Amino acid sequence: MPPALQATVSAPIVSFRNPLYDGLQVGLPCPPPSTVGGLLAAAAGGWDRVPPSTRFAMAFHAAGHGIDLETYHPIAGPGIETNTTIKDRDFLARTTLTIWLTEDLDLWRRALRAPAWPLRLGRSQDLASVRVQTVELVPGAGVQGHAIVPDDVPGATGTRIRLTTAIAHTRARTHWDGYRYAPTGSTARIDTGNATAEGQAVALLPATHPDRVFAA
Repeated sequence: MPPALQATVSAPIVSFRNPLYDGLQVGLPCPPPSTVGGLLAAAAGGWDRVPPSTRFAMAFHAAGHGIDLETYHPIAGPGIETNTTIKDRDFLARTTLTIWLTEDLDLWRRALRAPAWPLRLGRSQDLASVRVQTVELVPGAGVQGHAIVPDDVPGATGTRIRLTTAIAHTRARTHWDGYRYAPTGSTARIDTGNATAEGQAVALLPATHPDRVFAA
């Protein structure tokens, strides 16, 4: 098998708001693929520098979680006054996101080692650090672990969740897909085609480029 680029992204605190809950700050247990795609676009210097066919696999783990308070600024039309309120916010602590890229390795190696823009995971204030290494993938099955995988992968376990895969440049349209994720890890053995040398299943997710919203 050809080599793959493995990027390990670390952040002390992150929060991924679930957009399916209007007016509530309900958090997701893992980042949506669109969020991770946005992080890669920031590293590259914008979506126009990201090949539209770019796909990646990912796994995510949080060592803890909690609830704090956040100032919420409702959006209204021009000339309409809104009241700033305080709401509970779900957050995840001591997080590790692992990304595997199998194409355009030179591009992503350069981009992630010297990001064009600051890397953020989730909210704009949640800065993240990254380290990259080249790894060898092996064909065959692997353990699901903390991987986020498409919900049609045979044998995959964990919570079935609906996540945003791609968001249009104008943010007017969103493409959603179904995924499975086990926050505490899954021992299920699944065949996604490839695995790491340590036995972690590597499941490539759909492309996250904004152009996908109109191509789907």
